[in-house]
Amino acid sequence: MLVQKAFVARAQEEIARIAADANISAQNFEIIEGDITGDELGMTAETARRVRDTATRVVHLAAVYDLGVERELARRVNTEGTERVNRLASSIKNLHRYDYVSTCYVSGKRTGEILETELEHDAGFHNFYEETKYLAETSVERLKARLPVTIHRPSIVVGDSHTGETVKYDGVYYLIQYLRMQPDLLSLVNIGNSFVRLNLVPVDFVVAGIAALMNDEASIGATVQLADPAPPTTQQLFDLIARVLSGRPSLLGVPPSIVQTSLRLPLSEFITKMPRVAVPYFFIEQAFDTSIATSLLTPHGVVCPPFDSYVANLVRFVNEHPKL
Repeated sequence: MLVQKAFVARAQEEIARIAADANISAQNFEIIEGDITGDELGMTAETARRVRDTATRVVHLAAVYDLGVERELARRVNTEGTERVNRLASSIKNLHRYDYVSTCYVSGKRTGEILETELEHDAGFHNFYEETKYLAETSVERLKARLPVTIHRPSIVVGDSHTGETVKYDGVYYLIQYLRMQPDLLSLVNIGNSFVRLNLVPVDFVVAGIAALMNDEASIGATVQLADPAPPTTQQLFDLIARVLSGRPSLLGVPPSIVQTSLRLPLSEFITKMPRVAVPYFFIEQAFDTSIATSLLTPHGVVCPPFDSYVANLVRFVNEHPKL
């Protein structure tokens, strides 16, 4: 595992936990200190040579995930970093698989149905995260002609569907935190709408999906959208969270145009705690096709659970851990 120097101690703790849970030796894991933004991914020449000679799989998850990320940092990590990983993968002598974790939001400002077989577009992007992940996926897509590549596109990832555990509050968590401020009062007025569906997937589904696909030869050459095939509208989402926090759904609605305009005001961030960079995701009409994902994951018994089946677990975790 290639790990940045700042995260080596944390990685060692995770290895110890995983080894204990799986009843295997921690010696099965090796940490290589490095960074995808450096030459040879920050590895020594000797280590890089050993990787090329002995590695058989590459799983590339490294990225800067921040909707407000600056262009230069996003370009250096997400785009150029992926190009460096691509070069390493291309040089491995006995490569069996290259699994790349992208995002559904390479779709940028596209609207309507987004197919798993679609990538290139000129609709533009909401932020540099989307743009640089799009450019990165484009570079991986080109490798499919000569390498055993699978591209995984999760939608918006939330906590574990059973425990609610997460390591970051963003996306739908802004809505949860907003309603938590005054549940009985704020739940009265629904700020969602009936025409936008926010696609959420629990992290355990994403992990199970990637684990199944990276060991299934049928997924080689595929791009798979790990998304909810039937996501709730933002109006339904609001009511599902409101029911957990206040015991009842909303009573009134607000025209979406008013909500959108209000959330874009600087004062709104202070009141609602929702960053303006996150606002577009609650108003863009996109639907992510999951036909390929369904056909590949069904034989493995991996199914995305509906949001209403685990929303209470997400809210409970936030209540127990208001700050991470």
